Amino acid sequence: MVSKTTDTSRITEQEVWSILEKVKDPEVPVLSIIDLGVLRGVQLDASGKLTITITPTYSGCPAMDTISMDIRLKLMEYGIREVQIIQQLSPAWTTDWMTEGGKKKLRAYGIAPPNPKQQVCHQELFATEAIQCPHCNSWHTELISQFGSTACKALYRCTDCREAFDYFKCH
Repeated sequence: MVSKTTDTSRITEQEVWSILEKVKDPEVPVLSIIDLGVLRGVQLDASGKLTITITPTYSGCPAMDTISMDIRLKLMEYGIREVQIIQQLSPAWTTDWMTEGGKKKLRAYGIAPPNPKQQVCHQELFATEAIQCPHCNSWHTELISQFGSTACKALYRCTDCREAFDYFKCH
């Protein structure tokens, strides 16, 4: 457990990762920035300088300013005031960086997690990706809109249970 009076001269990188597990994605609050794969690195140099590297889910993601502020606020709760936050665009974020636990949390929250690879119901060229309903687990779903509640999600409807749901787009 990390003390709430910690400073960077007495903290480890692993402890910082543990603290940042509590920082949630503002658009999908069931996920931490670690679950989402946005937190790319924590580095403490010999002088105690703390650098946090984050990668947006897509360039221009409006949540990144909020995430940066939430990181600063969470670290301040533990007495860490000096931190540099770097937004790194390359390599580009991919849904492969999401944790398996994060994908389970998405499904439980009612958002279909990204498929591990493109899934198709038939072999036609440019076939529509099959998305499983997070409510009833049916594969009988249809795309309503390429954009859901945020730009990184698409809106689908299940033709069995008739519920609409977001799908976290694979990219």
